[in-house]
Amino acid sequence: MKSHPCTSPLSSRLSRIAASLGLVALLGALAACSPVRLVNAITPTATLVRTEGIAYVQRSDHPRQRLDIYQPATDATGQRPRPVVVFFYGGAWQEGARGDYLFLAEALTQRGYVVVIPDYRVYPEVRYPAFLEDGAEAVAWTTRHIAQYGGDPARIFLMGHSAGAHIAAMLSLDHRYLDARQVRRGAITGWVGLAGPYDFLPLTEPNVIALFATEPVLDRTQPIHYAATAGGREAPRALLLHGDADTRVYPRNSVNLERALREAGTPVQLALLPGVGHVGIMARFTRVWRDSSLIDRIDTFLRTAAPPAPNRG
Repeated sequence: MKSHPCTSPLSSRLSRIAASLGLVALLGALAACSPVRLVNAITPTATLVRTEGIAYVQRSDHPRQRLDIYQPATDATGQRPRPVVVFFYGGAWQEGARGDYLFLAEALTQRGYVVVIPDYRVYPEVRYPAFLEDGAEAVAWTTRHIAQYGGDPARIFLMGHSAGAHIAAMLSLDHRYLDARQVRRGAITGWVGLAGPYDFLPLTEPNVIALFATEPVLDRTQPIHYAATAGGREAPRALLLHGDADTRVYPRNSVNLERALREAGTPVQLALLPGVGHVGIMARFTRVWRDSSLIDRIDTFLRTAAPPAPNRG
């Protein structure tokens, strides 16, 4: 199910971004192959340590039930475990590959985070809620093993883009998936949604209709459905970021969820980014188009959501 990197949606959209910005030299390089491959090729890796292909489901040899871990190569204090970000990529629940997101992992490890990026099974191999179950398995594995990789199991955050933001939201707001894997309530400190679909009924695209067809009550597939029952102030706090020029997943998804969470008493922040489109928000993590202000906003949210870990010494 893995797309060739030269034809992946992220690649083609990064090409369009380069064209829109008039980056002729970059377009020439992109034409040779994949924008994702290029932005990853120019992403420095000396500052991080990558561990690849860890199976997160016991006794599973499925290639899409594996994850990669990125750690900062150096530790300024050597005394504290680092906060952890589990990132779910987008792809309309139909495609994507964890290896495409080296650039995002580098941006976050630069800020001192341990980053976990899992693959998950996608349509048409599976339908809803299999990708949520895989996401929950990856999170459960992280809670149990991330300390071995310098991560702090008391400071785990979920983050996702597009369909991945839907996964992060559902795991944060619908407790059934993590409960079923014996992940304690409160194990998720907070979550960050980038251009996420949280309130997207009615379904209109044939593939999306088909992949959600296993759920007879479609409201149950929507993160906003769980906002009022997620636990109020005990629910993980949320940061919702959305480009106001997004025509793929309309900003109303984040606007509506922010309102519902706030009314339920859940701490939530919302920022609409002027002129930013659906993939443009991800491009801002790359070395080519890095937006330090966006990463600052995420970093501030994550660092204020939970107290720092105590010194080990």
